[in-house]
Amino acid sequence: MDTRHPYTAKSLVDAQEMHRTVMSGFRGWVADGDSDARAQMGVLSTWSVDLKAGALVLVVQSRVPGDWTGVPRGALTDKPHVLTVDRTLRAGDSLTFRTVINPVRSRPSGPPSPERTRGRRTEHTQPDHVRNWFVRRLQPAGEPRTGPGGVVRIGATAEEDSLAVRMLPAVTSPGHHKNLRIARAEIRGALTVTDPAALVEAMTQGIGHGRAYGCGLLLTR
Repeated sequence: MDTRHPYTAKSLVDAQEMHRTVMSGFRGWVADGDSDARAQMGVLSTWSVDLKAGALVLVVQSRVPGDWTGVPRGALTDKPHVLTVDRTLRAGDSLTFRTVINPVRSRPSGPPSPERTRGRRTEHTQPDHVRNWFVRRLQPAGEPRTGPGGVVRIGATAEEDSLAVRMLPAVTSPGHHKNLRIARAEIRGALTVTDPAALVEAMTQGIGHGRAYGCGLLLTR
């Protein structure tokens, strides 16, 4: 997409507008106003921008077909490319991956209590802490899908030292969503499949928080 076009530019500066751009391809599949419409359709997305070239590359994954005819023609630098993913994963397979995550942790928001309550989400700002966030979700062979603290694992393992982390600008939204702030970081590396079913679940449902705002999509090759 052309970053100089108003339609694209609006999505780049407003996370809620980017969400609307993504969801605009899936009108009619669920009832208007459904709070979990994105999850029902399995919609995940990620994007990257080349400011020098003036190009935004938006990748959208879903369980139902998308219709992008509503995107203004002038906002596109190329026709949307559609790919049907049909692949069998087996334990021991090696994959390279890239994902943009919302690296947050839960901190207690009040005095200690015998009842477990949801704490306040705090973002990680250091690459080492982001790497540890991802490492906690790795699943060594023979280990269960749920790790310590209830962390959902991804069905694969990796060499921790080989994981490349890049901190990305947070995305926000003005106006009615002025309190929205999604911290982001990119992680790249290689995975070895240990639990194919768990990895497929991670790839189709996404990992971590911020999935409505371009986080959690696990791209593999």
